[in-house]
Amino acid sequence: MSAATPAPRTFLIGAARERPCTLVVCRGCCCGDPRKHPGTDHAWQLERLRSGAAEHGFAVRTTDCLGPCDQANVIVVQPSAAGRRAGGRPTWVGFAMDDDCTEEVLEWAAAGGPGLAEPPVTLELQFIAPPRDARVRSRR
Repeated sequence: MSAATPAPRTFLIGAARERPCTLVVCRGCCCGDPRKHPGTDHAWQLERLRSGAAEHGFAVRTTDCLGPCDQANVIVVQPSAAGRRAGGRPTWVGFAMDDDCTEEVLEWAAAGGPGLAEPPVTLELQFIAPPRDARVRSRR
């Protein structure tokens, strides 16, 4: 671009402008299954995430299988619109079955999530790579 040409401006409209940090909680074939993971209170975890979202203004949604079943329970922490503008990208958390992990995910989302707040160091130990097909879909 020449010095006389202004940089293009990006305008976000509707939901994209105000989208909050979102927790996508896998509840497919392995995640959330008390037969496969009997030591975890899956219903409590989902209720705790939803009550934290109501209190702190982020969103929680469930989805069918996200893919890495050997690393269940899986939660994807998606950045808010502001977090994405600040460079945040979806972060996959695996083995999210204990109370400590649930609380750390809640604290991070309440603080702003990817791009706006640093995750707890101990939560970083549970970050996993998304399955290959999820990475391909995100580039479309």
